[in-house]
Amino acid sequence: MTEYPLRNGLAHVDAAVLAVGLSTALRRAGLPGSPDRAAWLAQALRLVSPLAREPLYWTCRVALVSSHEQLPVFDAVFSAAFDGIPDPADTRGDANSPPAGRAAEHIRAAPGERVPAHAGSRVPASRTPVATPGVEGGNGESDAPWVEAILAMASPDEHLHEKSFAELTPEETARVRQLVRRIMLATPERRSRRTRQSTRSGAKLDLRRTIRAARRSGGDASSLVYARRRPRPRRLVFLCDVSGSMEPYTQVFLSLLQGAVAGAQAEAFVFSTRLTRLTRQLSNRNADEALALGAAAARDWAGGTRLAESIQRFIDGHGRRGLARGAVVVVLSDGWAQDAPELVDAQMARLRRLAFRIVWVNPRKAGTDFQPLAGGMAAALPYCDAFVSGHNYAALAEAATAIRSQRSRPARGRGNGRVGQLNRSGKDRHD
Repeated sequence: MTEYPLRNGLAHVDAAVLAVGLSTALRRAGLPGSPDRAAWLAQALRLVSPLAREPLYWTCRVALVSSHEQLPVFDAVFSAAFDGIPDPADTRGDANSPPAGRAAEHIRAAPGERVPAHAGSRVPASRTPVATPGVEGGNGESDAPWVEAILAMASPDEHLHEKSFAELTPEETARVRQLVRRIMLATPERRSRRTRQSTRSGAKLDLRRTIRAARRSGGDASSLVYARRRPRPRRLVFLCDVSGSMEPYTQVFLSLLQGAVAGAQAEAFVFSTRLTRLTRQLSNRNADEALALGAAAARDWAGGTRLAESIQRFIDGHGRRGLARGAVVVVLSDGWAQDAPELVDAQMARLRRLAFRIVWVNPRKAGTDFQPLAGGMAAALPYCDAFVSGHNYAALAEAATAIRSQRSRPARGRGNGRVGQLNRSGKDRHD
């Protein structure tokens, strides 16, 4: 591990711990940021040794700040963390605490930034006088107005992380599709029936290998061979709604499916009024060609939604034959179905008994006043292990976390409500 002395060597903090701690403090203070920036900061701290405040400040600022509006919050949190200045939010409501403005006056300026002598008050750390070519006065000082100078590692795609897929322009959609295809999806591991030689600890005696070794030594079993079952990732299955109500999200979601098919060997299905398997079409490396092939194969594209019927066809044609047994099933749909809620309930109960986990991705969940009142969504929700929005690039990280999470319930159901009752026997489950 790489450690650096902070605050004149009074403490030694690991670079990763520092990056995560500072990023968490900034998020609690209201500064948005993706987990990627904490990783960038940890990598930067391994390259730039922050033995003093100045290199530490600029390293953190470059890695964690993406816009001018974020600088006041960043300066306050950084000063509270490394200069010993209390956060005004910690004393909010205390009549004996000093005003927030007085505390802000003591926040140290960004190293290397100068404050003009004629200024009656301190210049914010986010502003520096920038000389404008051709507008210099006789004394060499710039007479131009203050120009805001932002030093930040602002990725050209940063603004797309929090933007809803439904609000993207065609150019932004194309870029987001490229980002989504690179998302690495992983499922929990399961023990396969194949074994590998192992040490005695926690393993079972492998009689076949032991006897084979004894035959090579004249029938004398001089040593015992142990083996354990090999781990392998669980199968990943996607069921993507391509009906008319999901059209603003279809292109990006299919790019997610394309990346999963290529990277995680996932199985991809789309449905509207009927179910269509698109694993072969989405295996095409060209994103546009894969999308065109998928649209051509799914003739019911942008039609109505037969949720219960599509799940039934998946279980009868693929799930019961092994595709869904012990798998992580991800359903991308808003739950607006033409089927009766009772039919959706019955088919989700069947799917629940087969799958290891069911993750439901509903982009409508991001709405402030959202409630799962749609008939199909309300009927399916009790059988889901995770319910996420996935309406933008940042929200897909939550979906990826839900996909790789372990079981969130006992092996025979959650033990409450319909799920516990339906899975009481566990006869149809394949763990």
